Formats: sequence, structure tokens, C-alpha cells
Amino acid sequence: MHLVGIAGPSCAGKGALTRWLGDHLPAAILPADAYYKALDHLTPAERAQINYDEPDAIEDSLLEKHLRLLMDGHQVDRPIYDFAAHTRSARALRLHPDHYLLIEGLFTLYWPNIRTLFSASIFITAPDIVCLGRRISRDQRERGRTETSVRRQYNGTVQPMRELYIDPTAKYAGLLLDGTRPIEENGHRALEYVQRICAVR
Repeated sequence: MHLVGIAGPSCAGKGALTRWLGDHLPAAILPADAYYKALDHLTPAERAQINYDEPDAIEDSLLEKHLRLLMDGHQVDRPIYDFAAHTRSARALRLHPDHYLLIEGLFTLYWPNIRTLFSASIFITAPDIVCLGRRISRDQRERGRTETSVRRQYNGTVQPMRELYIDPTAKYAGLLLDGTRPIEENGHRALEYVQRICAVR
């Protein structure tokens, strides 16, 4: 089983690239965002104050455990995160091993113990103005957010944490992609890279 890490800032194009690759490889997809910590013990107001744009917001120990189980041929029940409620759903999603596993998220290349499991690693980026516009559109459409709240969060934590935690992990990627380029172009570049790297491992 080959693990492929896909990282980059919020709304740079990670999800679209991962879905494209998933359609062109025999691949399972594991979003690292699913491993945001369970916050059921907090009130909705308290959850809204949490900084979700730092690595500590993710339960990386559980993510690593599940990756190792999948590599050993076991299935796992990965969490489902409810972004509107800011906590995990009571449900889980059964994930089966496949020839490739695509792990996509902000901090995918941040943790050394997880990073060393990857056969291939990709970092996709885009300018802040592009990412912000995409995030406003997505969060209004999918998460019931207002434009004002999205802008406040982006300026308060998303952009600063991008500079502090996410952009520096680009140095660990074997392939860097421009998230403003067409998905077909980026997808074919990523596919060629993954197949070439994994063929010799």
C-alpha cells in the first residue's frame, strides 16, 4: 500500500486534486480534517473560540494509528467531523485498504511520524486572495457561515497559521503545484509523479 500525502493552505485546491487522483488511481481517500478533536465537552460558544488552524487541533496520534493499521491491511472506522457543530459526528466511516491511500489536509506534512509513512508527498498552494475567495464561497454554501465571520476567522487565525505552520511544510513535498492552474494540468502532473515514485518503492 502506498500512502500519498497532499498538503497545502485552506482552499488552495487540495480537495479537488485529491478527488481527481482518486478517480484516476485505485485509491482510498482519508481527509486529515476528519481527525479534528472531539469537543463534545464544550458548549457551542466555547467551540467557536477554538483555533482550528493549528496542528494541535488535530488528534494526530489517532490519525497515525489508523494509517499504520491500513498499511498492515486492516480496515478502520475513521471519524466524521461536523464542521457546522465544531465537533465529531457520532457516526464513523469504514475505510478499507487499497493500493493507494491519499491523505489530504492542512497539516499532512507537519508531523514527522506521519510524514515518514508517505511514499509520495504533494504540496499545492495559491495566493491568500484566491484562498479567501474560495473559502467564503465554500463556507457560505456548505457550512452556513456568513462572509463577515469567514473573513474574521481568515484574518485572525487562518492566514497567520498558514504562515507559521503550513507554508513551511512545502519543503517536505516531492512535488509543488500551483492551485490556480487547471485541475487537469495539476492532476496529470500529480498522477505522473505518484506513479513514477511509487513504481520504485
